[in-house]
Amino acid sequence: MDDDPDPDGADVSIDARGDREVPGACPMDCPDTCSWVVTVRDGRAVRLEGDSDHPFTRGVLCNKLNDYVAYTQSPERLLYPMRRVGPKGAGDFERISWEAALDEIAERLQGVIREFGGPAIWPYVGSGSMGLLQGVYGAGRRLWNVVGASRHLMTICTIAGGVGTGYTLGDNRVGMDPETLRFSKLIILWGSNTLTTNHHLWRPITTARRNGAHLVVIDPTRTRTADAADSHLALIPGTDAALALGLLHVVLGEGAEDRDFIERHTLGWDAFRRRILEYPPARVAEICGLPVDAIVELGKRIARTRPTGIRVTMGLQRHGGGGMAVRTITCIPGVTGDWRYPGGGAGYDTRGFFGVNWAALYRDDLRRPDTRALSMTRLGEGLLEVTDPPVKALVVYASNPAASVPHQTKIRRGLARPDLFTVVVEHFRTDTVEYADIVLPATMQFEHADVQISYGHLYISWNEPAVAPPGECLPTTEIFRRLARRLGLDVSCLYDSDEEMARQLLDSDHPSLRGITFDALRKRGWMRLAVPEPFVPFADGFPTPSGKLEFYTTRMTQAGLDPLAGYTPPYEAAQRGTPLAARYPLALIAGADHYFVNSVFANVPAQTRRSGPTTIRVHPGDAMPRRLETGCEARVFNDRGAFVARVEVTPRVRPGVVASTKGRWPRLSTDGATVNATVDERDADMGGGAVFHDNRVEVERLSRSAG
Repeated sequence: MDDDPDPDGADVSIDARGDREVPGACPMDCPDTCSWVVTVRDGRAVRLEGDSDHPFTRGVLCNKLNDYVAYTQSPERLLYPMRRVGPKGAGDFERISWEAALDEIAERLQGVIREFGGPAIWPYVGSGSMGLLQGVYGAGRRLWNVVGASRHLMTICTIAGGVGTGYTLGDNRVGMDPETLRFSKLIILWGSNTLTTNHHLWRPITTARRNGAHLVVIDPTRTRTADAADSHLALIPGTDAALALGLLHVVLGEGAEDRDFIERHTLGWDAFRRRILEYPPARVAEICGLPVDAIVELGKRIARTRPTGIRVTMGLQRHGGGGMAVRTITCIPGVTGDWRYPGGGAGYDTRGFFGVNWAALYRDDLRRPDTRALSMTRLGEGLLEVTDPPVKALVVYASNPAASVPHQTKIRRGLARPDLFTVVVEHFRTDTVEYADIVLPATMQFEHADVQISYGHLYISWNEPAVAPPGECLPTTEIFRRLARRLGLDVSCLYDSDEEMARQLLDSDHPSLRGITFDALRKRGWMRLAVPEPFVPFADGFPTPSGKLEFYTTRMTQAGLDPLAGYTPPYEAAQRGTPLAARYPLALIAGADHYFVNSVFANVPAQTRRSGPTTIRVHPGDAMPRRLETGCEARVFNDRGAFVARVEVTPRVRPGVVASTKGRWPRLSTDGATVNATVDERDADMGGGAVFHDNRVEVERLSRSAG
């Protein structure tokens, strides 16, 4: 291969046939943030492969990207701006020019601002791209700060557990370095279907197991990851914190607490010890629906095994006590002293280690300090119930809330409001697009520049554009630059180029970015943060106010919460013997699909064929009285809504639980609804997080066959 013809640019190679190999990174909402190489021939992407030089992803891409090249070239892509010409929800549009689209958007937004003020505009962004420029973090934020729009709170995914982590460790987005799991002797995958959602982590896990590590999965369902583990604890959804306390009760009974670490590096031990003693294994077994022996066995393993590494993921915190659950689990290595060892500790997120210049990217200094905030998980409420001012304009990008947000029926009512002006920036005709007044076509990752960080490793990546955008698609950043001009805004940073924003983002004196400049990153494609190897972040202290891991923290008192780590029951999932449990006796959880990333790829025929039809897995003991059989269709319902699914009767779910997967599009589903039709838009205990897995339902057989 020849050297890059532009030595100051990205490391683009050209082979003898003239094919270009362009480095980039996956933008999906996934902890692995794969480094990739796009092969371009005659201006067209023809192949996508993993970058074999990347130390974490090592040249392997997941099966969700099997059809990504074809996905970017799909005949169903949106290529031109469109204006609605029929009723909202009908999906009738006409093609218009960018000039007409932007003029209309600017005119409508200016009218909203004049009559109702900037907060009547809700910029609604999701995690369709995790890019720091084009996606969830950066795109448009400067513009909305200047306009005075409502602040958009990213509450849908990690926030409850992040706040819980912050109360214990001092930062919402930190934990053990996942790569150090290779040193672990006991690995607990807590609420993680790693082989589906984080499969590159399997390499360090495999290394550890070859060296004698024992692998435990804690999950209400028997996933493919549980199949590969040495042991599996199938607890009642939402009872994880009680299990953590029960395991620590066993640790204390074994006399295995690390008294030196506790004395030097923790706060509130005496009170926390008393709380642990309130949760003996017999009580925890009743709460969690587990055998006492299983709790004692795992507790003894934790007591006797150093280092123990715990991987905590987002699913277990999506309930009414989710923040406390993650807070309490991250206390376990504080009792055992595992935070002092490579391969020890608990890992929830790694984004807090990336010391990029967020202030320069966001420019929140341009925003009024009293600007109203709206939670993305309460979109239905925001569109139908919020006043002073009401939401009059909704601008959606990197998100398909009509499919992915709780209380689907309520959201549809809100989106159908005739007085709501809705703009959607998209790649495809999603359910949300069907309700738009103006639709704008956006570029995909092959077609624009971006910076990617990770919540599952310590590498930052540059995504070099590989091909020209199709049709009239524009990068989201460019869309907002053009809109700013139409709005007549005279604030220079609104017109910064993508490269200028990337340089500002990387202009940081944080130690983790030492040596990581824009030019170096673009040339290399990816760089590891400037942290030690192995990285043991909390061996000598924590970024809390006390400098210690805080079992007890007055910060929670100030927030109106119990200051001591403990167990907060879920709202619905663990109820037994209540009127709600009698009416809706089954707890519904919906984990990640093996072939989709949230709702991305759920419109790809090859991926949906691999995934199969919408399915609920039901325990035989729950199936029998409902006359449910594998292959039949059933209606899953509660007071909030209903959806139709194919039934699989299996002991791989525990009694009292039905399991499905998330990500389906309503418009491509039977009866036009999905699992989120049944989910409440209620807040978790911390951070306003979503409660997708805190949901009781009933299931009834339908007379028609699933086919």
